[in-house]
Formats: sequence, C-alpha cells, structure tokens
Amino acid sequence: MLTRRHFLPSLAAPVLAQARRPNLLFFLVDDLRWDALGCTGHPFAETPNIDRLAREGAKFTDAFVTTPLCSPSRGSFLTGQYVHKHGVTGNGDNAARSHELITFPRLLHDAGYETGYFGKWHMGMDDSPRPGFDRWVSFRGQGRFDDPPMNIDGRRVDEKGYMTDLISGYARDFIARKRDKPFCAYVAHKAVHGPFTPAARHKALYSDRPIVRAANAKDPLRNKPALIRDVNGQPAVTPGGGSADELIRNQLRCLKSIDEGVGEIVKTLESNGQLDETLILFTSDNGYFWGEHGLGDKRWAFEESLRIPMVARYPKAIRAGSVIAGDALNIDVAPTMLDAAGLRPPAQMHGRSLLPILRNPRTKWRTSFLAEYFVEKNFPKTPTWQAVRTTQWKYVHYPELEGADELYDLHLDRGEMTNRIGDGSAKGVLQKLRKEMAAQLRATA
Repeated sequence: MLTRRHFLPSLAAPVLAQARRPNLLFFLVDDLRWDALGCTGHPFAETPNIDRLAREGAKFTDAFVTTPLCSPSRGSFLTGQYVHKHGVTGNGDNAARSHELITFPRLLHDAGYETGYFGKWHMGMDDSPRPGFDRWVSFRGQGRFDDPPMNIDGRRVDEKGYMTDLISGYARDFIARKRDKPFCAYVAHKAVHGPFTPAARHKALYSDRPIVRAANAKDPLRNKPALIRDVNGQPAVTPGGGSADELIRNQLRCLKSIDEGVGEIVKTLESNGQLDETLILFTSDNGYFWGEHGLGDKRWAFEESLRIPMVARYPKAIRAGSVIAGDALNIDVAPTMLDAAGLRPPAQMHGRSLLPILRNPRTKWRTSFLAEYFVEKNFPKTPTWQAVRTTQWKYVHYPELEGADELYDLHLDRGEMTNRIGDGSAKGVLQKLRKEMAAQLRATA
C-alpha cells in the first residue's frame, strides 16, 4: 500500500519552477447569497472592503455551487470534486471521511506552503486539526457567535468575543508572520449562518431599511409537484413563506463584521508588502432564499440556492475591474489555487482552474454544468435531485419522485416561475439536457 508520503506528491506535480509563488488567501462565507454585496447590486448592504477586491480585481456574474448545502459544498471547495465523488453527501457526521480528503491546502503544504485554517470546518462535531495544516483554528459543529469554545492547534480554548472577529483576528495574525515561504490561509466564517446573531455594534444597523421581495416570492407553485407534495401530512412548501425581514437584516448585519475583517486582513497584507503578491478569492458555500418560491434556507435547485458571489484579486494575473461572465463553480477553487502555485491539478479533480478566464474574460469556457443534492433524513421536504444548467436552460430531475421534473428557460423566466417540462415546443431541449446530464454523471463518476 502506498503511504501518504509516497501518494500525495504525485497528485499535484509541479508544472514549472516559479521564482516567486503567490500567497493564497481564500474567504468562505456561510449562506451568503450572490446579490447580498454592494458590488453585486444590493441596495444598502455595506461591504466596502469586499467591494474593493472586486474593484481592484474581478467579479464573477455567474458563480455557482454544485451542491447547495454546507458540508457537501465545503467538501467540494476543498477537493475540487463533486459530492457523489468525495462522499460528504449531507450535514451529518462526516468527521472520519473529512480526515481522509485530499484537499488543496494539504497538497500545497506538501509542496512547501505554510498553511492555516481559520473557522468553520463543519463536517461533523470533530474539530481536531485536519491533515496538511500548520495552523488550525476551528470549533465543533456550528459553534456559537459569542464567547465560543475553540480548538487552537488541538488545544481547547474558551475564547471571549464575537466569533467573526476572532476568526479574522487569528487569520490576520497568521498572515502578519514573517516567513521564508508562501502561505495559504483558508478563512471560513460561521456567519452569515443561523442563528444570525450580529455583533453588538451592528445590532441596529439597517433597521430603517425596507426589505423588497423579488417577484418570484409570490410564486403560486403551480406545476411544481416536488414543492407542493405531501411530506408527513404537510405540504413541502407553502406559497408566501420563507425568510422574515428581520432575518434578512441580521444576515446583512453579520456580513458587516465579515467585511470589516476582510479590511483588516487586506490592511495587514498592505503593511507587510504582500498584498499584490497574494491571490485573494472571496465566495460563499451556497446561496440562500429570501422568500423566493415560498422558501427560506437553501437545498433546492433554484438560482437563489445555487448561485454565489465570487470575487478575486491578484494584479499579476487579473485586470482591475474585470467582469467575468463564464460559469465558475465551487469545484474550480481547488484547481485554481494549485494552478496559481505552479502545481498541476490532479486528474481526480472535476473542476478547472479559473486563472485562464481571469486573465482573459473572453476565454472559451464551459457551456453547462451538473448540480446535485442528496436528501437528508432530518430534512425530508427537499428530495434528492440532479440538475443540469446551461446559459439558457435548467433541467431538474427528481429520481425518487415520479412526474416531478422541472424545466426552465432562464432567458425568458429568470425567476423560474413557469415549469416547461410538459411543453411540447421544448421537447428537443429536454432530450438534449437529459443526454447532457447523463454524460456529466459518467464523466465525474
């Protein structure tokens, strides 16, 4: 049997020797929908530091997760693989599996990077350090916002303060260290996840700002059998339901603290002359419903659940103010980071490096992608589904529900209100999408 020492270096082989490899800084926010930032069009969210990254770098207009749920998506960010491959299919106890994952920080560590993990791991309750990290700051499960117990390099520490500030502070201190090698810092916030507790300094923020709902928040759910089916004596979804106004404000209040932490970390990079030597990528582990289709939370295949914000800054490869229209996926992050470090992403990764399209937004890119979700025993209202999305169409297949599939024309129906699955004029499109789904499942088996 091959040992870890023999196995890992062969997975990510150096492409070319680099005189100076960039530092790598990855921000992952929890449950942040794509349009909740100032730079992505939110009418009042205050995110000047994240907006700066987009202004001085690139903003993706179409970034998505391949599974809109916390633990599975996090597994995909780390491994560059689809959920059906890496095996973290739900939010249950994935601790043992997560110790085995071949993650991009683990590969970078073996290639000479100093690596640090800061924040929410969320693949079971085990918060012990995972392989490949020189610095480990995390907590059990969901943790808590105020005065959280934390695991610092395998040692239990009862911290005082607000979780977001603590995560940012530990990451900032790691980045401020003097070192003779490049670093990779993975900063994974608990916010903006429930219970949506903002820092005391932000509790009144946005109190006078009205929450304006999208038109599809009034979706009557006609011809959506999966949503209106009976689950344990109740409809899976009730029209007009979803996230309350104050919940939305609290998410945005939590985001304010994240933005402040981003600003502190960027300032640290500036002060030690490392800002332009660092590839920074900021994104979210999934979207979030603000009442669209009567929904809160995530899990479903609709745009609000799949779509995420994504911005990147690295002036050596990205022109300031770039807007990237090509579909970026969470499985692309791992190969992007390895590519930036001069390592060839292993064949086991399903994603592709974003660096070519960041360097040249006109680069030929993917025209479709696969998404998936596996039903969780504790959340039976959202069934298992598979979806394929192109620039115009989305086909959703429910393998365990007969007659529940959905087809949406995203050009004419951005809100996914009209299910075209039974429309004879779309029969040819449906056949093509079914073939495309089967092909992508085979290619990623």
